[in-house]
Amino acid sequence: MSPMTRRRRSPRSRQRGIALVLVLWVAVLITVLLASFSLSARVEALQGRNLLDSTRARYAAEAGLHRAVYELRGNDPETRWVADGREYEVDFEGAKLRIAIRDETGKVDLNVAEPALLAALFASVGVEQREADALAAAVRDWVDPDDLVGVNGAEEGEYKAAGRPYKPRNAPFETVGELQQVLGMSFELYRELEPLVTIYSGRAQPNPAYAPPEVLALLPGMSPDMVNLFVEQRERPQVAGQPLPLAMPDGTPVFAQGGGLTYTIESRATLEGGATAGLEATVRLGASMVARRPFRVVRWRDAEAR
Repeated sequence: MSPMTRRRRSPRSRQRGIALVLVLWVAVLITVLLASFSLSARVEALQGRNLLDSTRARYAAEAGLHRAVYELRGNDPETRWVADGREYEVDFEGAKLRIAIRDETGKVDLNVAEPALLAALFASVGVEQREADALAAAVRDWVDPDDLVGVNGAEEGEYKAAGRPYKPRNAPFETVGELQQVLGMSFELYRELEPLVTIYSGRAQPNPAYAPPEVLALLPGMSPDMVNLFVEQRERPQVAGQPLPLAMPDGTPVFAQGGGLTYTIESRATLEGGATAGLEATVRLGASMVARRPFRVVRWRDAEAR
């Protein structure tokens, strides 16, 4: 082949080379696009699966709430669930449910508790005694119907001096969350107190049959060791209608009857894949003509997964 022939063919060779490079680039681009599409499809599939699992877990937790109400209304006192905070485990449609119930009569009622009990409660979570006494007096001034300032208490003048744009209600608390508005109450302190207080008991003293350990420790004569023993004995099986194996320090027998109609139920669901959901609801038993249910929800919140 002559040099002239090689020169005539050189442009074609270069064109074929350029075409090959373009084909390779297009192939690479298509591969990248396919990989990107595949990854996007996998991510969307995972998101859809996670959404489905979280929804299943959420409804399983709600099923736990209804199961708790059903068990609370059982006719057999030996199998009826006890609302003293103990945990029950239930399987439901592939989910593991952990359910705990607390009778509100076992908590400190903000509307009727005496200042001494309130002050002891505040001191038990780390408030200095002087501040605990003042905070207890402020709670009482919030509830009582007059504008007279109690000893270490707070009425309209004290709130105005503290720069608060409101005054005490001078009426019973309508929600537990309202406690945050009382002069001297911080959000951090409220978070610690919230599980221990109520507005649904109507009792000046908590019912020891259902009180959490922190509240039991406030009752007269209750040492830490006695609280632990009391809780241990309380969770043992008992004969219906008979007193619990342990009496109060003054000898008063404790019955697991005589509770209220309002309960706080915590329900947490865990699926086999690890998805979790939880809720905490305060319910009042009794037919609701509006919702056509055997109970009424008076407080609800989604619980954080633990």
